[in-house]
Amino acid sequence: MVETQSLKYVLCLLCSVILNIIFVFKEGGEWNLSWSRIAAIEAEAVAAISCSGHGRAYLDGLVLDGNKEPVCECNTCYGGPDCSQFLPDCAADANGGDPLFLEPFWMQHAASSALVVAGWHRMSYKYSDNSFISEELEKLIRKVHSIVGNACTDKRYIVFGAGSTQLLNAAVHALSPDNSSSPARVVASIPFYPVYELQTDIFRSVNFNFQGDTSLWKNNSDAGTEIIEFVTSPNNPDGQLNKAVLHGSNVKTIHDHAYYWSHFTAIPAPADGDVMIFTLSKLTGHAGSRFGWAIVKDEAIYQRMSTYLALNTMGVSRDSQLRSLKLLKVVLAGGGRDIFEFGHETMKKRWEKLNKVISMSKRFSLQKLAPKYCTYFQKISGVSPAYGWLKCEKEEDKHCSAVLQAAANIIGREGSLFYAEDRYVRLSLIKSQDDFDLLLNKLNELVSGEEGPKNM
Repeated sequence: MVETQSLKYVLCLLCSVILNIIFVFKEGGEWNLSWSRIAAIEAEAVAAISCSGHGRAYLDGLVLDGNKEPVCECNTCYGGPDCSQFLPDCAADANGGDPLFLEPFWMQHAASSALVVAGWHRMSYKYSDNSFISEELEKLIRKVHSIVGNACTDKRYIVFGAGSTQLLNAAVHALSPDNSSSPARVVASIPFYPVYELQTDIFRSVNFNFQGDTSLWKNNSDAGTEIIEFVTSPNNPDGQLNKAVLHGSNVKTIHDHAYYWSHFTAIPAPADGDVMIFTLSKLTGHAGSRFGWAIVKDEAIYQRMSTYLALNTMGVSRDSQLRSLKLLKVVLAGGGRDIFEFGHETMKKRWEKLNKVISMSKRFSLQKLAPKYCTYFQKISGVSPAYGWLKCEKEEDKHCSAVLQAAANIIGREGSLFYAEDRYVRLSLIKSQDDFDLLLNKLNELVSGEEGPKNM
């Protein structure tokens, strides 16, 4: 099998060379390529390695001794040199948040989203205007929000970060008081994304500390101490469109809108918070590019966040910004309809299939989400959350994650990681089609067997 793959690789390489020669030396010289030719051939050859449709080969992938091409990196529960071997005893891993459901879209748009970058591209720390931010990329971000209608950007500042993760703590830092004898209290409503507490704790500061569930501070929001509330909408893990709980002159709010795209929710109105955080990973699926942005109303907060990011990483990688720019150009083609229709339809179908299986169960239930009017699609939009927030209904099933793993070999994320009861477990719906199919099959078998064997 390895020899067959190597032969396919060599043949593809030869074909690419022949086609490239015809292309490059076409009479008239209008398509005369030079240094980019070899890079394009190499990329095409690696992309042509099929891996049986259950994995991918990458330019930066591992190359085994004696082989010329990178080896296939297989999807969960698949193995072998070309990922053709299904591993039946493998666990369905629904724990992570890799947005691989969008991979087929980018395979369909390989040409328009591809990049060939010279070795001398953007070697400087800064752009020509002495900043860490691509002006052209900022323009595209504003245009995307304008078309989708999910955030106000007029008269707002935009700052880039290494994904939304870096921006979360940059915002906490910027909103906290300096040299205060009373540090800001950072809070979030249960169930909440665990990074809010983990980051706040690991970046220990005299200016802020994590104080748990928002509800504990409802009657204290008018006190003198500053409070910073994380508001996640749609929420991770349950997909609810949350709103701020606390109000008062001493309350600052960070709106985490990582999932506020029409893949995952209806867009009822543009978000209009003072600090709003978005990420490329949930818009295009490119989590590995580590690119996010914050939309900030107040200039002083924007300046503090910018200073934090400049000292922390000297801005976001220029290569990440270039790739993000290229991807957003594809997103904007045709007003974004292609990617948003693909993303929403994929997630809607997955939710419908999951909901259908769980609705037949007496042992498990899912969060309740209702269809809403979406201003982007201009119609009632079907439910399409990124995660299933599953609950074990039996009194004895106090640890739902352990129940799923023991009974069906399913790996989920425990409710306690989101500061909820362990009677809940988060199941990822945004991974590859192979991952989702395996999860659904195992859940179907589990639910079908609830009443025990049927009498024949």
